[in-house]
Amino acid sequence: MKTDLLGANWFKSSYSSSQTDCVEVAWLKGGCVGVRDSKNPTGPALVFTPSEWDTFATVIRDGEFNRPA
Repeated sequence: MKTDLLGANWFKSSYSSSQTDCVEVAWLKGGCVGVRDSKNPTGPALVFTPSEWDTFATVIRDGEFNRPA
């Protein structure tokens, strides 16, 4: 899937300080979601379909990616 990221409005979590390198997200056309590394804004980005993003957000929220103790 080829998605145009030109003009995307990238943002960081409100939990991130402006000095911190982190992941940035952009809401894209067609409901897709872009994800990139703030240290490399012109580098590659992941693009999730709406369904993929919903699944990803759900498993994060449910703790399925938590590191074992």
